[in-house]
Amino acid sequence: MNFEITNLGQCKISSPLITKFPSTDFGFVSDTEKILYDVKRYDAGNENEKSKICFEKAGPRKMIFYDPARIRVAIITSGGLCPGINNVIRSIVMESHYRYGVQNILGIRYGFMGLNPATNYEPVELTPHMVRDAHKMGGTILGSSRGGTEDMESIVDTLERLYVNILYVIGGDGSLRAAHDVAVIAEKRNLKLSVIGVPKTIDNDVSYIQRTFGFETAFSRAVDSIYSAHVEAEGAPNGIGLVKLMGRYSGFIAANSALAMNDVNFVLIPEVLFDLYGENGFLHHLEQRLRRRGHAVICVAEGAGQNFLVTDQVKQERDASGNIKLADIGVYLRDTINKYFKSIEMAVNLKYIDPSYMIRSAPANPNDAIFCALLGQYAVHAGMAGKTDMIVGQWNNIFTHIPIKMVTSKRNQVNPQSRFWHNVLEATGQPANMLNHHQL
Repeated sequence: MNFEITNLGQCKISSPLITKFPSTDFGFVSDTEKILYDVKRYDAGNENEKSKICFEKAGPRKMIFYDPARIRVAIITSGGLCPGINNVIRSIVMESHYRYGVQNILGIRYGFMGLNPATNYEPVELTPHMVRDAHKMGGTILGSSRGGTEDMESIVDTLERLYVNILYVIGGDGSLRAAHDVAVIAEKRNLKLSVIGVPKTIDNDVSYIQRTFGFETAFSRAVDSIYSAHVEAEGAPNGIGLVKLMGRYSGFIAANSALAMNDVNFVLIPEVLFDLYGENGFLHHLEQRLRRRGHAVICVAEGAGQNFLVTDQVKQERDASGNIKLADIGVYLRDTINKYFKSIEMAVNLKYIDPSYMIRSAPANPNDAIFCALLGQYAVHAGMAGKTDMIVGQWNNIFTHIPIKMVTSKRNQVNPQSRFWHNVLEATGQPANMLNHHQL
């Protein structure tokens, strides 16, 4: 677990923040300030190795690497949409322009495809006036796309041709891997190029950070769909409300939505396997719930139950970002539930809701908006200090720097043995295990 951050060189320029805020301490940070990875207390004289592992603390440095008047920065948004992207863009522009005095800020259009000369997507100049209302809108004012990373050398060629000194990459796992490749190639070419990532995913599946931006908005919006599903379920005999939420490999949105709403009876996530049929299968428990209470609400993450739908051959199909193409578990469950209850001659009224794209295209809620604004500010502090090949995150409520290689080394997932998952089980009342005996 190596959390050491790469620096482009010695910082020799006094930060303009010193003169902009002369009467305040302003909270300048030194590279020697660290944040413990494991905050558990250990017995005296029995120091654990984990207590020595630390993150570099994020924040403004008194001495910076770049001369603000002589640099050009660029911002790129890549991958799927997520609430809060425009907030981060706006924050980076405002912090760079007004606090550091950077006058040359480019927006790269449509993700990494915008760095391919063959696409003819010319960069746009980003000014405070242009982005002043961006935070009020969902999506991204720069556009986004998947893929475009087939020729990384060409991408660095474009950045070099544009004289970009700092590249801010707002994206998920695939985008951050591409950002790492850019940093590696730039180092080999001896280019002074800072690559700073801001992790973007509503799934909250990025490792070594407390949460990703857009996640809170996502499960907050999902609550509206669960409310509707609950109303529909209660309003009909043997009513079933089925809601499919995003979560390819991690079920945090579904789990947090269930905790927030407390009207969900079954949460199905990718991390917890379940059977459909049999004496301990999901359908049996759903039937028992209906016989007891007359209605049920089910929340399923998009990556759950894929073992029921796809063959090994289909699993190998990937989208332009390299993500495995998932079969639709929501539609499959809807049809399977209806078929099952028809087979036992029990009438049910099932309503299926899929709010996925409505959620991810929404503007950030106030708490997420604050988080996005701060992420943008801390990203600029890191870039101006000559940090590279890193992302800005948060750990134990403190902003940190993390190497991209560590962030993309594994995926953050719900631990079925954790207190968090047991909280979900307590809220729903569902069985802790819905596998038949031969699979236990």
